[in-house]
Amino acid sequence: MKPMSVVPAAIAQPTPQELGLSGSWTARGIGAIERQLESVRVPSKTEAIADGARIEALDTAGAWVLQKLLLRLRDEGIVVTIRGLRPEFAKLLEAVGRQAADQTDTLSPVAGAPTPKLEGLGRSAAAAFEQSVALLGFVGESAVALAGSVAHPARFRWRPILYNIRSAGFDALPIVGLLSFMLGIVIAYQGADQLRQYGANIFVADLVGLSMLREFAPLITAIIIAGRSGSAYAAQIGTMSVTEEIDAMRTLGIAPLDLLVLPKILALMIALPLLTVFADVLGVFGGMIMARAQLGVGFGEFLDRFVKAVSITAYLIGICKAPVFAAIIAVVGCFQGFRTKGGADSVGRQTTRSVVQSIFLVMVADGLFSIAFSALDL
Repeated sequence: MKPMSVVPAAIAQPTPQELGLSGSWTARGIGAIERQLESVRVPSKTEAIADGARIEALDTAGAWVLQKLLLRLRDEGIVVTIRGLRPEFAKLLEAVGRQAADQTDTLSPVAGAPTPKLEGLGRSAAAAFEQSVALLGFVGESAVALAGSVAHPARFRWRPILYNIRSAGFDALPIVGLLSFMLGIVIAYQGADQLRQYGANIFVADLVGLSMLREFAPLITAIIIAGRSGSAYAAQIGTMSVTEEIDAMRTLGIAPLDLLVLPKILALMIALPLLTVFADVLGVFGGMIMARAQLGVGFGEFLDRFVKAVSITAYLIGICKAPVFAAIIAVVGCFQGFRTKGGADSVGRQTTRSVVQSIFLVMVADGLFSIAFSALDL
């Protein structure tokens, strides 16, 4: 049996404002229509009529080609009215038109004119406000989940908590210790020349001790953990969100906050103060080595002065900052992970945002701590 012959799609233009559509606008019938479409010219800023009464068949491919023509004419300022089209063809053309319009709207910020600066500033401010409100909402949800776990201790998932303590705490000891040790050396080295000029070599213990214990040790530890563990939290939850694992957990009746968020927050609030103590020890030790090498201050002399210069209050101030920094890093990392939508590019984008926002908020919190301690004369 011979296949039915297909009448090729055709477009005629009896008058400048009239288009005649005929034939089969299907994948098999539009092979030679491109040249005819390119030859269609309608005077700008006018109205045109497209007669579709002679269209014998229309599928998605033909509808796309026809929509391509209509979009081109619309961009030229021409209003095209289609008449005589069968109802089923009109529905298909309308559906394809909506999809084409969605794609055009998605691509328009890139291909169109640049956004005015004032409008861009407003959009950025609105986006920042929306994200801040969403972050506060996430903090509230996490607090409610934590309160529920405290009321029902059986809901605590100890194995994930211990795993996160190991991954965020124990595994971070080498990099935290190395950077703190180097930071102690740098502080003592930078202060050595100034102290030597005034014969105040022994005061290097004050410089290293107070700066490391009060400020640098908790701050550098928090920044390292934000880049190391905060990004890992965002990437893990973001990947689970993209692969719909979080939706599957909700379907099974497992609360994502209980399984993914609370163990990370609690583990980091335990691990970060311990890492800060470790950073204190290594930072002071690095300062001791540099003090001996540059200023001739022995280990015994350094420790004697260190005990007199650094009070327990200064030590506890640095330790008390660590849990707050840990909560900020864990909450922001998990929050950005849950906001991941789309594909792998979104995972990378949200991971970057988590690190940037965590470090920024840690610095803001450290500044607020400094103001509060100054007001309290600590």
